[in-house]
Amino acid sequence: MYDIEQFDKEKTRVLKYILYKRRTEQEVRNKFQPTIDKDLLEDIIDYLKEAKYIDDVEYIERTVNNFKILKNLSIREVEYRLMSKGLKRSDIEEYLYNNRDELEEYEIKSASNIIYKKSSSMEQEDIKQSLLKKGYKIENINKALEQ
Repeated sequence: MYDIEQFDKEKTRVLKYILYKRRTEQEVRNKFQPTIDKDLLEDIIDYLKEAKYIDDVEYIERTVNNFKILKNLSIREVEYRLMSKGLKRSDIEEYLYNNRDELEEYEIKSASNIIYKKSSSMEQEDIKQSLLKKGYKIENINKALEQ
C-alpha cells in the first residue's frame, strides 16, 4: 500500500508528463509502469480520468483535427496512427463512423493536394498507385482526379 504523500508526489509527476503534451492512457501506462507501483499507477490514472486530464475520446478528436490541419492522410492512415498510440479500437471506429462524411471530404482533399504536388514529376497512373498504397479509397482518388 502507499500513503497520500506518495500518491501526490507520483500524481504530480504523471500530471507534468500529461500537461507537457496530451497523452493517451496507454502512453501514461507505458511511461510509468516500470517506476510506479501497479496499484498506485491505476489509482493515479483513475483520478486523472475523472478529472478529465486523460480522456482518450477527446484525444482522438483533437488528434484527427490536427491531422486535418497539418497533414495529407488517408482515413486508413489516420486510423493506424491512432491505434499506434494505444487507443481502443472501438473508440477509434466509433469516431470514424460518426464522422465519416467529414473524413471522406478530408481524404478527397488530401488526395487532391498530393496529386497537385506530384503531377509535375509523376504520371497520373503512378500517383494513383501511390495513393492506393497509402490506403486511399479508389472512389476518393477518382473524385480528387476529377477536381
